[in-house]
Order: sequence, then structure tokens, then C-alpha cells
Amino acid sequence: MIHYQLRCASGHEFDGWFKTSASFDRQAARGMLECPRCGMNEVSRALMAPRIGGKSHEPIAPAAQKAAELEPAATEQKSGTAVAGRMPDELRAMLARLRTEVEARCDYVGGDFATEARRIHDGSAPKRGIYGEASEADAESLAEDGIDVARIPWVPRADS
Repeated sequence: MIHYQLRCASGHEFDGWFKTSASFDRQAARGMLECPRCGMNEVSRALMAPRIGGKSHEPIAPAAQKAAELEPAATEQKSGTAVAGRMPDELRAMLARLRTEVEARCDYVGGDFATEARRIHDGSAPKRGIYGEASEADAESLAEDGIDVARIPWVPRADS
């Protein structure tokens, strides 16, 4: 995999991982790459610092370097919990687009999510994408029964 620092025509920078350099070139030429902040498809490679290996001749990943530079207290967290702090704009934009797609393509079932997911799984309801609310216990029970579910952070709409 190749890691590139990318930049959209609006100047937003973000990371991208590609199988090969040619894979990046093909995706960029077809407009398949999208800025996570503004959604622009005009994306190019940004200037990057080289990755230099340490004594073990293994490259030092930029993210690992940044984490090592942080104070230990800032990187510590309990298992299964998120680090507190402000959500990056790029992540907020991606989650907002994900919310828009889910709302456009899936049926809202509210608090009946677990029941409807079971009905779809056993074939008594038509197969389709659904979203709604479920308790932690309901989500665990669905997973134990082999029913795939995912929790998505539901960010507020920009217009609300």
C-alpha cells in the first residue's frame, strides 16, 4: 500500500492509501477521489516529507511519530472508549455525508430496530437497509445471534 498526502482544489489536505501509484492516477483521472471536507473531486498529491527508516530499517509511520510526541496522558484511554476532544472537521463532514446516504437509502424504524432486524434476518420482512435506535443489550443480542449491525455516530445536520 502507498500512503499519499492529498489536496483538493480548495486547498484541503487529507490522507489516502492506494494499492499502487497507477491506482491513484486512475482514480484521480476518473474523478473517483473526494475531499472529505468539501466533497470536491479535483484531487492531487500534495508535497510530502519522506518516510525515513530507523535503525531496524523499518519506516517510522507518521501517525506513530505524532502519537509518540504527545504526552502519555493525552493518548491513554480505557478499552472501548473514545478519546475526548473536538471532532476533526473532516470526520464530521464524512459522518454528515454518511447520515445523508443512510437517510436516503434506508428505512427508519425508530425504537423497533432490533425487532425489525430480526424479522429481516429470519425472512419474515423484506431485505432492506434499516436504521433506528437500539439499546446496548439489544445490539449485543443481535450480534450474538449472527445479525450484523453497526453503530454510527449521528452528527447533527449542518442546517439544524
